Amino acid sequence: MTSSRAIAVLVALALAIVLAGCKERRDPGFQGWVEADMIFVSPDETGRVIKLNVREGDEVKTGDLLYSVDDELQQADLYQSNATLANAQQVYDRAASLSKTGSGTQATLDSALSALRVAEARVNTSKTRLARRKGFAPVAGTIQQIYFREGEMVPSQRPVLSIMPPGNMKLRFFVPETELPKLAVGDEVKVTCDNCAADLTAKIYFIATTAEYTPPVIYSLDERNKLVYLIQARPSRPDVLRVGQPISVFLNPRTPVADKR
Repeated sequence: MTSSRAIAVLVALALAIVLAGCKERRDPGFQGWVEADMIFVSPDETGRVIKLNVREGDEVKTGDLLYSVDDELQQADLYQSNATLANAQQVYDRAASLSKTGSGTQATLDSALSALRVAEARVNTSKTRLARRKGFAPVAGTIQQIYFREGEMVPSQRPVLSIMPPGNMKLRFFVPETELPKLAVGDEVKVTCDNCAADLTAKIYFIATTAEYTPPVIYSLDERNKLVYLIQARPSRPDVLRVGQPISVFLNPRTPVADKR
């Protein structure tokens, strides 16, 4: 073997050793993804969407008008309820007048009063049904998805759209049984993802008490290594994440070796 060839072999071996050492130090972290608890806004009764005031991605504040559903039936119901109330008021006024002169009975007055209260309650119900033909934002957040658009018929209690409040975003990842003792609710973890900020962290708020995978009957060493537990954490900067985005989580909040350039 020539000296130059021997040197090349030695260099290749040294490079292999260095790469192996880097590979051993590389921490892949725990793989997970971004999720969010959406707020769904829906009408109480079936109707046709006649006005949509927002688009996907819009920021809304609490109380903002989101959509309107046709209200002809609810308007008609309110008219009928008002007419019934007016009639019940007349009956009660007549019964009260007769009672004062001694021409009417107490039973008649009580019956008229009861009918009046029922009519008043029905008017309030009709007004509520009419008011709920408009959908208002119950929370502040971002319009995540629109399920029914103008002209489409939306069934009762089916959401027209969903809102994602920033505080409802969460990270879900799994850790093996051997790593579970290292974690506790309230711990801070390091989070990385493609083109994310380098200082992104999250705080653990939930640790599952049962494994996601349960091996049959006997826990051998190999089987125990397959046990994983769900962990959920709230990101420190939810505004830089997207629902469904894959992430890596590291127990040590310092920058992992894998992320150093």
